[in-house]
Amino acid sequence: MKLSFCTDSLGQYTYEEMLDKLLSYDVKAIEITTGGWSAAPHLRMDEMLADDKKLRAFQSALERRGMEIAALNVSGNPLDPSAMGQAHKKAAFDTMELAQRLEVKKIVMMSGLPPAAPGDSVPNWITYTVSWPPVLQDQLNYQWNDVAIPFWNELVAHADNFGVEKIALENFSSMLVWNPETLFRLRNAVGPMVGLNLDPSHLIWMGADPIAAARNLGDAIHHVHGKDVRLERGLVDVNGLLETKPVTQPAERAWNYVAVGCGQDLQWWKEFFSVVRMTGYNGYVSLEMEDLTMSVEAGIETSIHALQQTISR
Repeated sequence: MKLSFCTDSLGQYTYEEMLDKLLSYDVKAIEITTGGWSAAPHLRMDEMLADDKKLRAFQSALERRGMEIAALNVSGNPLDPSAMGQAHKKAAFDTMELAQRLEVKKIVMMSGLPPAAPGDSVPNWITYTVSWPPVLQDQLNYQWNDVAIPFWNELVAHADNFGVEKIALENFSSMLVWNPETLFRLRNAVGPMVGLNLDPSHLIWMGADPIAAARNLGDAIHHVHGKDVRLERGLVDVNGLLETKPVTQPAERAWNYVAVGCGQDLQWWKEFFSVVRMTGYNGYVSLEMEDLTMSVEAGIETSIHALQQTISR
């Protein structure tokens, strides 16, 4: 495995400044955003698709430094019924074309989340269905069968036309695909191009075991994020794992995204990567730094130090 970096947390730097910063950490690969929820601070996809000179300049900056692109990231909600959702959908389709021009074979994104019924104006993350009320199961089936699967069949065919080999879906909350079971539901419907971007942090706060999840996923692991989470003692014990307070209030939350090693210890991370490698995955591990309990630089340095000690090389 090799270490890469999700570049948005260095959005205060220009593209080439960001590359030099990563080289100072001995990181030689990037997972770079193209759109969706991200402002894509380091590239303009529309300009790169329209102007070969800008595309070549972008590539040349990487080549001069001996760096490469691990994946393009277009995380967003292309199934949202709003204008934003249409923009995210367009970004997803355009990213496949950009991938071909950059000779990138892997896309990281999210499954999307549609409304629960035709005509609804907002997405609906249905996380509880038992025998009552029965309408919830009908709504969930609508989301999958009428919206998500047709969209993903279309996107997979489009990606295949542009030489994309893997689409790695992050197991993120408020998405239809948020764990291995939901990943396999989509993968079985649209084909093996779709796999998981295994992010252990989300599984942990949802109460799952990422090591067991990795064993279950096998060759459906398409990408891995190096991202940690901490269940906050004294708060999660009282209020449980569900949390609605903003991430900007970390002292009040039951759980927080933290620098790698500040949630799970290094022995845990060694076992996690060992099992992931045992499943056959030998690709990039992208550091995604979202720790608001410390400075960005401290979080990056802490996480890189931990990952360099634990990833299976």
